[in-house]
Amino acid sequence: MNIPENLKYSTDHEWLRVEGDMGFVGITEFASTELGDIVFIEVDSIDEGDMGEDDVFGSIEAVKTVSDLLMPVSGVVKEFNNVLEDNPETINSDPYGEGWIVKIQINNPAEIENLMDAAAYAEFIQE
Repeated sequence: MNIPENLKYSTDHEWLRVEGDMGFVGITEFASTELGDIVFIEVDSIDEGDMGEDDVFGSIEAVKTVSDLLMPVSGVVKEFNNVLEDNPETINSDPYGEGWIVKIQINNPAEIENLMDAAAYAEFIQE
């Protein structure tokens, strides 16, 4: 299972890649494997104002289930990855690259420290 070292991870299986005061959010390879074939992504929280850590920013639909997408840190959703509109399965094939879901403005960088590093996340999914 691929768990990139340059990302931070939530207990809800979202990842965060920080670039300055912005962040890219997606779901982990573990989550995409557990969900199965992803068929639809819905994000309706773009520029709707501040969202708190663990707030729902959208949903992800797989063949077998629908799951909420949760903010790993507080912020404002600024952009949705439009590639996913026509190709939601990109999350299954490239969850850490082209399969990112949203770009966010991070409100409180200190919250990043609440997330797991790659080693801690690897241990978390083994439990």
